[in-house]
Amino acid sequence: QAHLAESGGGSVQTGGSLRLSCASSTLSLAFYGIGWVRQAPGKEREGVSCISSRDDSAYPADFVKGRFTISRDNAKNTVYLQMNSLKPEDTAVYYCAAAPTWCPRETSGYEFWGQGTQVTVSS
Repeated sequence: QAHLAESGGGSVQTGGSLRLSCASSTLSLAFYGIGWVRQAPGKEREGVSCISSRDDSAYPADFVKGRFTISRDNAKNTVYLQMNSLKPEDTAVYYCAAAPTWCPRETSGYEFWGQGTQVTVSS
């Protein structure tokens, strides 16, 4: 049973926007660093962004700075990834993942994972 559930993926054209959501019925996300990790076909998975639990500090990867914004709504037990100015190279399966309190330095540091949601950006 996955502790996290992603939603909001889909297909858009270059320059479009999507908002991904990560929710849980078993974890109180307010106590976890929540990250978004993506994996494109034939490529290694890579961290996209993470938000810590202590002060909601965000840690976006360089390739999404200025385009993607991570946020959380503790009342809804949900973390969001707002993705703007999407590019074809953003095409991947996007996973949300949780680690106790802080954002891990490596994606292997996440303890819980969702099953992923597909994002496809066409040119």
